[in-house]
Amino acid sequence: MKTLLPAVLACLIAAPALAQEAGQFTIGLGVGLVQPKDDNGIVAGGTTEIGNSTRPTVTFEYFLRDNLGLEVLAATPFKHDIRIGGTSIGSTKQLPPTVSLNWHFPTGGAITPFVGVGLNYTTFFEDRSPLGDLKIKDSWGLAAHLGADFAVNDKAAVRLDLRYIDINSDVYLNGTKVGEVEVNPLVAGVSYVLTF
Repeated sequence: MKTLLPAVLACLIAAPALAQEAGQFTIGLGVGLVQPKDDNGIVAGGTTEIGNSTRPTVTFEYFLRDNLGLEVLAATPFKHDIRIGGTSIGSTKQLPPTVSLNWHFPTGGAITPFVGVGLNYTTFFEDRSPLGDLKIKDSWGLAAHLGADFAVNDKAAVRLDLRYIDINSDVYLNGTKVGEVEVNPLVAGVSYVLTF
């Protein structure tokens, strides 16, 4: 291990830096794991739990100036199981498009960390429950973003990132409000990012 570490560090230092200049844009293809927080609120008198979901994602980022990018996150629909008091009561699908302003630290090396803040809109659909007509309202909320790009060459990188998204939605059953879910998930992602 001691002999391997210097070689790994040398490769990282020698690897090309990923350019992030004004006017460039990137496309990232990957997967995202949406992991709602524990204890998702009280619905119909019971503690709600919303399950995890993993789906393909795509990001588009345009650099407004050097190192400052405006990014849009999109995905295929995430599907979540819903439990109340440990009993399954249905499922829902959701799309969480998120727009973020990301600052990429100009390290000049193979690893470029970044942080960002943004706005999320989550729409729920195909809400299903054996208890009746389930409806989860759409949500607006803030989002935080951090991660790092690991350069493969001067036009491509592997990205690891983590987002926190504020998602709170009213829940209706047969037209009557029965509570509010606090999803507030962490979204862990890995993607391959190409620069144009």
